[in-house]
Amino acid sequence: MALKSLGYIGIRSSRTEEWGGFATQLLGMQQVDRGAGSAAFRMDDRKQRLMVTDVGSEGLDFMGWEVDSPAELDRLATRLENAGVAVRLESAALADQRLVGSLISFSDPDGNHIEVFCAPHIATDPFVPARPISGFKTGTLGMGHAVLHVTDAQALLPFYRDLLGFSVTDYGMQPYQLYFFHLNGRHHSFAMVGSGRKGLHHFMVELQSLDDVGQGYDLAQADGNVAYTLGRHSNDHMMSFYATSPSGFFVEYGWGARVIDPDTWQPHETTDGPSYWGHDRLYLPEGDPARDSLREMRMDAARRGRRAGDPVPDCAWLDSVVRRE
Repeated sequence: MALKSLGYIGIRSSRTEEWGGFATQLLGMQQVDRGAGSAAFRMDDRKQRLMVTDVGSEGLDFMGWEVDSPAELDRLATRLENAGVAVRLESAALADQRLVGSLISFSDPDGNHIEVFCAPHIATDPFVPARPISGFKTGTLGMGHAVLHVTDAQALLPFYRDLLGFSVTDYGMQPYQLYFFHLNGRHHSFAMVGSGRKGLHHFMVELQSLDDVGQGYDLAQADGNVAYTLGRHSNDHMMSFYATSPSGFFVEYGWGARVIDPDTWQPHETTDGPSYWGHDRLYLPEGDPARDSLREMRMDAARRGRRAGDPVPDCAWLDSVVRRE
């Protein structure tokens, strides 16, 4: 498996000052110095995880996926080029801007810009959150996950699964196509929503404490910025809420997702809907068919007593990976 985790995300936005307040005061990231019209944020010992620049139209700029070595970059570039995908070996100047050793870039069939890199720069000074949180769950699991709106999820399967090597975790067909993919022990590092649209639906960051999420929920409520109410997902068992970012897409703020064993996991279809409880789409008006359909799926899960297992504090598989790292 060449790709190992989601390393970073880049956003285009004219609202860099608003992003500064959102990423620090709500999410708890640490802002780091960048030039005029741009901002960057830390979550851990990496020098940056989230980048925002004011060049171009509002929305996703790029997703950065990590590999182990330059040799892995070369192998991936060759596989992509053999499949007819145009690949660019990016300059040392861009690698320095991304704070990585080297990177390549290309686009998926929907036009989303993808970067793959190796040798991320590690900070010598400790991560200092902008508000008092216990920290983010990253490490070998990566930054978190990213979810895209796509025109046709099944049409993109060959690109992400067969060409890039993402493994399907699970998928759902109702009320719309949803495909979830893993690269490591995180239940999904990437997902696609077959909404018929294009762009970033949300990215997720996972916290080390449920209280971090609860206090974030209070802060988002006070600002009138809750897009999805607090709830629990049916597939990864994450307890989370969603806030609306300054760019209009969502950010999921969660805790307690299960860690899977990627070597033994079997992909399967899910039929319970996205959430066992909560996650009411407040951004949709009452009476909206999509909101009503998802609410009915949650009510059905409640009538059947569907449950998720409580988070396991110690995972032998994850512990072994951490020791190897």
